[in-house]
Amino acid sequence: MPTVGIVMGSRSDEAVMQECADILERFGVEYEIRVISAHRTPEKAREYGQTARERGLQILIAAAGGAAHLPGVLASWTTLPVIGVPLATSDLKGVDSLYSIVQMPPGMPVATVSVGAWGARNAAYLAAQIISLYDEKVRAAYDAYRAELANG
Repeated sequence: MPTVGIVMGSRSDEAVMQECADILERFGVEYEIRVISAHRTPEKAREYGQTARERGLQILIAAAGGAAHLPGVLASWTTLPVIGVPLATSDLKGVDSLYSIVQMPPGMPVATVSVGAWGARNAAYLAAQIISLYDEKVRAAYDAYRAELANG
């Protein structure tokens, strides 16, 4: 059963978010991937957020570009942790997306990572760290990864 939901605003975001999925697989974290637009399919976003916990999800990773409302919209419909990945989809190279995601009002947090592929990867690492708090298999895999980094 998936514990992480990877959600993106458009199919064109799939290549970047595949990097997130690859890292989750490395740590043995099950995930699902959905394309849901906060603007084109707002009812789908509401339904996804409202049912995420009852479907077994524990963390949502939401990627969006431009106005980048998807992470915040999902956070408004769930109390699960949401990690926002800003994408560089406009002439502003993702700065607009970064500001849109990181500037959530108090009480409605969205953890925000860097723009683009590095952010997608860091979102997966952060999700694995959170899951490793209670999942020994993921903790062992993450600890081994960190040891690899330390050993060069």
